[in-house]
Amino acid sequence: MKILSIESSCDETAAAVVEDGRRVLSSIVASQVEEHKIYGGVVPEIASRRHVEAISGVVKAALDQAECTIEDIDAVAVTHAPGLIGALLVGVNYAKGITMASGIPLVPVHHLRSHIAANYITHPELKPPFLCLVVSGGHSHLVEVMDYTEFKVIGYTHDDAAGEAMDKAARAMGLPYPGGLNLDRAAKDGNDKAYKMPHPRVDGAPYDFSFSGLKTAALNTINIAKQKGEEISVPDLGASYIKAVVDCLTENTEKAAIDLGYQTIVLAGGVSANSVLRREMTSLCEKRGWNLYAPELKYCGDNAAMVGAQGYFEFISGNTADLSLNACASMSIEQSR
Repeated sequence: MKILSIESSCDETAAAVVEDGRRVLSSIVASQVEEHKIYGGVVPEIASRRHVEAISGVVKAALDQAECTIEDIDAVAVTHAPGLIGALLVGVNYAKGITMASGIPLVPVHHLRSHIAANYITHPELKPPFLCLVVSGGHSHLVEVMDYTEFKVIGYTHDDAAGEAMDKAARAMGLPYPGGLNLDRAAKDGNDKAYKMPHPRVDGAPYDFSFSGLKTAALNTINIAKQKGEEISVPDLGASYIKAVVDCLTENTEKAAIDLGYQTIVLAGGVSANSVLRREMTSLCEKRGWNLYAPELKYCGDNAAMVGAQGYFEFISGNTADLSLNACASMSIEQSR
């Protein structure tokens, strides 16, 4: 079964053709990073306009790369939630146009479910159930994946997401957008013990996260140094900051896995590309004798191949939509629509 998939939830316009949920026949991504870099972050209105300009060409390129025509496609999967509403609407309406013109079934796909499904592409042997840490610029969740379309959130952030916290700290350190990626690079040779950073916890919720206090601590460190006329070591502060974020992520994941009896741990989302997180999670799983899975780096960020992977499982479970499908800026991963 071949799925044509479309992703436009933020600042990447992407399309792909995926076969049987695990084999990528094509994957095209048109990135807007360079344009948003001058603003230090994604500007929603600009992102929406660029999606409109790019989407037709991106979909055509995905079909061409897969050596397919629309007649070879069995379903169209599209990210409909969550994300920037204007950006989502571009992809949803384009997908609806294809289904209206061709009669091909339309499959709505949750963005975070797609990030988890990126692992099915990189690791075809991976099957639920497993415990997944989903970390990105807008989300930090611990999720029990009971089946391909059955999810239970057991932990979440009460304020900033891990990626958002890294982006804001990176900007305060004078690093360019995208902050998380450049912070990871800048901190590569830094001393992660040079600056003392807090490890926030949420009382009464052992699997939940809170990163706003950590972010504030980094900002205070920078401001105090400026007031004293002292230099901040960006590699050292970056390394100390990332280590604190990663410690919170790994500690909660370890506790949840022990409490709930999981021995298969999965990473997903843009922050799953972070080198320190991968290193620390690998070390934890080796120590515990657990199996760790993470997406190939090119599938960590937003892409349509992951949408096609999850779209396959949504389709065979009967999750299709008619032309009344709408985009939704916020939606729990536990909801399919």
